[in-house]
Amino acid sequence: MAKEVIEVPITGKILSVECKVGETVKEGDVICYIESMKMENPILAPVAGKVTEIQISVGQVVEAGKLLATIEY
Repeated sequence: MAKEVIEVPITGKILSVECKVGETVKEGDVICYIESMKMENPILAPVAGKVTEIQISVGQVVEAGKLLATIEY
């Protein structure tokens, strides 16, 4: 199986995590919401597959480039 590593695209605060490890997601499903510059930004799954890792939690402040999640497909 191939892996898709999703990184945080912008510095901000995690508002919500919309999926769990082991869950199957479709391409375009929301992985989480990040607040940056007073805007809610959805982070979408780039591929369909199974979420195998989540490295963020609600309330956490993250910087661009940090590992957000991994999807196997």
